Amino acid sequence: MSLTQVCDRERGWCEVPEVSTWQLAAGAAVAGLALAAGAVAAAGPWDSGQRKAEKEWAAARNPVGGAHHGTPKRKDPAPAPSAPGVLAALGAPSNATAKSAKAAPAELAQVLAPLLGVPGLGTVRTARVIDLATGKQLYGQGVFDPMTPASTIKIATSVAALSALGPDHRIPTTVLASKDAGQLTLVGGGDPSLDSAALRTLADRTARALRDRGVVSVRLAYDTSFYKGPLRHPIGRNQNLAPVSALMVGEGRSDEKSTGPVDRSPDPAGDAARAFERLLKERGIDTSAAPAPGRPAAGSAPLAKVLSVPLSALVERALTNSDNDIAEALARQTAVATGEEPSFEGGGRAVTGQLAKLKLPLTGARFVDGSGLNRDDRLSAGLLTALLARAADPAHPELRPVLTGLPVAGFNGTMESRYNRDSPGTGLVRAKTGTLTGVNTLAGTVVAPDGRLLAFAFMAANTPSKELAQPALDRLAAALAS
Repeated sequence: MSLTQVCDRERGWCEVPEVSTWQLAAGAAVAGLALAAGAVAAAGPWDSGQRKAEKEWAAARNPVGGAHHGTPKRKDPAPAPSAPGVLAALGAPSNATAKSAKAAPAELAQVLAPLLGVPGLGTVRTARVIDLATGKQLYGQGVFDPMTPASTIKIATSVAALSALGPDHRIPTTVLASKDAGQLTLVGGGDPSLDSAALRTLADRTARALRDRGVVSVRLAYDTSFYKGPLRHPIGRNQNLAPVSALMVGEGRSDEKSTGPVDRSPDPAGDAARAFERLLKERGIDTSAAPAPGRPAAGSAPLAKVLSVPLSALVERALTNSDNDIAEALARQTAVATGEEPSFEGGGRAVTGQLAKLKLPLTGARFVDGSGLNRDDRLSAGLLTALLARAADPAHPELRPVLTGLPVAGFNGTMESRYNRDSPGTGLVRAKTGTLTGVNTLAGTVVAPDGRLLAFAFMAANTPSKELAQPALDRLAAALAS
């Protein structure tokens, strides 16, 4: 889910503002593009962008047994179009027929300018391409013009959250008990990964602790005061985002296993509390009345809690699936960590402050939400590529989940269906998509034929339709891979 808007032209060599010179092209490619090597990592609670693609790639390469259960002689399958570039980026031998010399900016401009000028990209287009190994700009058009970013803003939200909290941070959901344990309060901490399984675990721990105290009947309240401000995003009721509550299960989805647009509960906190009450009853703990909103009784102390998945996993899922609920939670968690109010406005101030600490080019930037659903958000192609450069910087390993969470072209997330098997970008392009009516954006990384890892951002406004704009953006990214 995403957006875009504005214009100007500028091309030529230049340094990435406030971005050091690194030599991490191969290293970052290993972290983000181990597909062809078949390196399968443990997936954890969610199959993240990189991990799921690696698993599927490895599974596809395993031979299957025939009727005779032998090992028949067989021709090795032809390598995927992406294999030479990926293997080169991994430091492995490659039979690529690409030029050994690196493409110059002027040559790149000859390729990209016509692709950027197609009618499908509307009336306002900006772009930037940089070499992550040197920090050099290879192509630019309206580089620092602020545009509506749509969901590519999630890259900024993720960088801010990781820099403020660290990749290992976990968000608690807690049950507090009064001194006599007769009053329980389910306290939401803003965990967007809380699901039915985690709620059952919390009920198990709560019931066990109550039985240890000889308590079998309680009053239940629920507290969502951790977040401030309006629950509803300015877009109103929408299948792309639940009310932004500090307490919800399965993101308030009618089907918590789904991704993408789906019906959402108008009262996710109340639903979570009522589900928790039912779980307590199943475990022999009676409640005297239906749960109601309320604050913990004076003198209450923690009785049980569960923790979210690590922040690194939240970031990866937010980027891979363009998960708006997680993105808004990341902005609020950043606000709490930096002393801002955990609201839409406070989250925007917190994200801006964290990016300023990283010395990123914020001219014209505006963060009205964390998800990019708001058309008043503003980012530039220059800021998007600088964010990706920071995530690749060896001085900031805490930001690496931003790269590993980017969807892989032709493999997973919001990029799964946007590249086919024959595209030169398949497996080599990793990018965050952005789509709103009249706004289309794409920002990510790509392995060039000579093995360099590039970062790019393409932004378009006043586009006629996503059906025309998205393929045009995909062709731009694929051109960098070919």
